[in-house]
Amino acid sequence: MENKGSMLMQRYELGRLLGQGTFAKVYYARNLKTSQSVAIKVIDKEKIFKVGLIDQIKREISVMRLVRHPNVVQLYEVMATKTKIYFVMEYAKGGELFNKIAKGKLKEDVARKYFQQLISAVDFCHSRGVYHRDLKPENLLLDENGNLKVSDFGLSALAESRHQDGLLHTTCGTPAYVAPEVISRKGYDGAKADIWSCGVILFVLMAGYLPFHESNLMEMYKKIGKGEFKCPNWFPSDVRRLMSKILDPNPNTRIFIAKIMENSWFRKGFYSKPLQNETEGKELAPLDVDVVFGPCEKTSTAVETKHDSAKPTNLNAFDIISLSVGFDLSGLFEVNDKKKEARFTFRQPASAVISKLEDIAKCLRLKVKKIDGGLLKLEGSKEGRKGVLSIDAEIFEVTPFFHLMEVKKSSGDTLEFQKMLQEDIRPALKDIVWPCQGDQQQQQQQLQST
Repeated sequence: MENKGSMLMQRYELGRLLGQGTFAKVYYARNLKTSQSVAIKVIDKEKIFKVGLIDQIKREISVMRLVRHPNVVQLYEVMATKTKIYFVMEYAKGGELFNKIAKGKLKEDVARKYFQQLISAVDFCHSRGVYHRDLKPENLLLDENGNLKVSDFGLSALAESRHQDGLLHTTCGTPAYVAPEVISRKGYDGAKADIWSCGVILFVLMAGYLPFHESNLMEMYKKIGKGEFKCPNWFPSDVRRLMSKILDPNPNTRIFIAKIMENSWFRKGFYSKPLQNETEGKELAPLDVDVVFGPCEKTSTAVETKHDSAKPTNLNAFDIISLSVGFDLSGLFEVNDKKKEARFTFRQPASAVISKLEDIAKCLRLKVKKIDGGLLKLEGSKEGRKGVLSIDAEIFEVTPFFHLMEVKKSSGDTLEFQKMLQEDIRPALKDIVWPCQGDQQQQQQQLQST
């Protein structure tokens, strides 16, 4: 049993109980090394094994590692003992947003700020293929500065959970906030279902009560299914119009998040430049989720960030061989989709490579900045999910007619970079890239199969 003031793995001092559910308790704690305040979710292994919730807990860990955003509660570390699993998470000092609403409706500007942060977080989750499926004020926390933090991904789903019809089929969520297509049990789009829940939350923030509320659950479901609700008279006309588009019972005509973010009411006072997450630009350490559920005595599985090792600035043939496995250089030059960089080789002079990059940048409407030492910076003209996308392309000379180019993201959203790399940059370079051994083998296999 965890007691106030007790030590956890000689790393954290446990404090007061913040909340509890059927299978877990959440405590305030302090990191003994850094004095950082954290929240620790303590899960009873025996209970989750009995009711078959292992996969759900594994999914929650995977999702929280995936959605690292300023308006999402951050997972710092996962630890385990023989009987317990510990989630070490960001501590939201302001508590639940629900507690603010319980005192009555919020002012329009305050409600809008929370809604803006909610939509930004949900949009980011969806871009990572994550659907929350239980958005409600009780799962929205506030930090010490009053910023919103989405929490509790226990019912979330990943894009790969969809059936062959491309839809999710698990009915879950809180009745008053759940979308009509979820209730119908015919399959639903996780993104559209989350948007509906966001609409209910906005209504509650501004009205102080639910848009669909009946003592009889079936009657409430009927109203949800028909989208029958009435905005109070203090709602501005532009909010009424937006609400009707979000709480549209037909998911096919329901507004998309991109359109919500373009709405004039939504954009008022919206700080378009994204907040920088402290983990942005860093790679998460590996995590073996199965170890957490094993019969371990004490396990500490960090999910904190690790720094990339330094790379040589001047390369010769021996440098390249030293970075490869044996003499097969394909592992060095092929693009790894999970990384923020890629390498290409060319049997062309540097001027030809630079000229090709400038053509690509022009087609993609990217600004090009030449920096000494063979470095080119390609910068986007529009704000992405994490600011303007910036790409560094550095060219290394091995011989006058053999060059290595390293392309990596220096700022912006990783998925946007990967998409541009795979769909635009890589195909455009195809005619001048020198295929390495791995590429040649792949081409031969494709020819043999035809």
